[in-house]
Amino acid sequence: MTAAEQVEKIFREEHGRVLAALISRFEDFDLAEDALQDALVNALERWESAGIPENPGAWLTTVAKRRAIDRVRRSTTLERSLAILDPPISQGEPDMDDAQIPDDRLKLMFTCCHPSLALEAQVALTLHTLGGLTTHEIARAFLVPEPTMAQRLARARRKIRDAGIPYRVPPADLLPERLEALLAVIYLIFNEGYVVTSSAASGSEPLTRQELCGEAIRLCRVLAGLLPQSAEARGLLALMLLHDSRREARLDAAGELVLLDEQDRARWDQAKIQEGIAVLDQALALGDPGPYQVQAAISALHAEAPAAEATDWRQIAALYDTLATMTPSAVVEVNRAVAVAMAWGAQAGLQMLLRLEDQADSARQVAGYYPYYAACADLLRRTDQREAAAEAYERALALCGNKAERAYLQRRLAEMLNQ
Repeated sequence: MTAAEQVEKIFREEHGRVLAALISRFEDFDLAEDALQDALVNALERWESAGIPENPGAWLTTVAKRRAIDRVRRSTTLERSLAILDPPISQGEPDMDDAQIPDDRLKLMFTCCHPSLALEAQVALTLHTLGGLTTHEIARAFLVPEPTMAQRLARARRKIRDAGIPYRVPPADLLPERLEALLAVIYLIFNEGYVVTSSAASGSEPLTRQELCGEAIRLCRVLAGLLPQSAEARGLLALMLLHDSRREARLDAAGELVLLDEQDRARWDQAKIQEGIAVLDQALALGDPGPYQVQAAISALHAEAPAAEATDWRQIAALYDTLATMTPSAVVEVNRAVAVAMAWGAQAGLQMLLRLEDQADSARQVAGYYPYYAACADLLRRTDQREAAAEAYERALALCGNKAERAYLQRRLAEMLNQ
């Protein structure tokens, strides 16, 4: 690894912590980011010749802090900024220990995910500030033009400044709902990366959609470490690890979608499975059950089954019963019906699905949800109702925009039409 590559790796790892410390001190996103960029340039120049310091995060924090103070001193707002300046700092080599730097990342997480910010702004700001991803990388991952993403980031920073959004961990009475929103943002980042694509992204790009999964897992590790008593933070971490363990088996050599029950389990990442189950056990031991833990438990049952036919579908169906009481939704009901079909037969699951269309609220939710029609089509196929199955596959295709998943549905539809 070259010196430049080492610096980039360290920058990714330390970016969130250093930036959080700077924002905590100066309460200015733009100033903190500019100062950190200055420190990175300095690191590229110094570390190549002098070597990487023992505590690179502390080094970057100290240098960035000096650069921020220099920028404030040069600004036209000097009089209003004197109160935040330190006495002059020696210009010698920084000599700090990581333990001397307070970890303000939790404050930064909650600031980036403040409910007054639009969801897309929360996601972008979280990736940019805590993940250290460039505007280009985030734009590419979310398939939007770079200027659009730059505008989202700029608007989010202005909103934080102009609305006086506090840089703090929420008070105890607001913490549960704000933590739920933060976890939702992290999981959204993961799911954006977990979308199945039929062809790999260009290796020349610095970030692929799949690598968003790694960023989400890393952010959740940080969150779980900062909130060790949060069972749901650990539950989400376990869930993402278990899902991500199956990544390599989700497409075949031709780039076509492979469903869970048909996947080659030898290709599942056993290290991630073991870690995910261990983290789930830690979450459950805290005695505060929540929906992420239930979903992780479902995923763990899949992971622990040596073969698809050995999966404990009855226990999975029971867990979906629990999940339906925690977070009732048509999406949960669709997955619940599939589990019932696997446990007690296709007809039982199909009846549950069809009942959803008889309930006004559920009918509205499933109307534009293509997995509902895909599940109906599969169960109709398994109960030998080919004509109805073909119609359901066609409705699913009309709603599905994913290339790999569309190809799978097209193959199934062709089977129904040719039999």
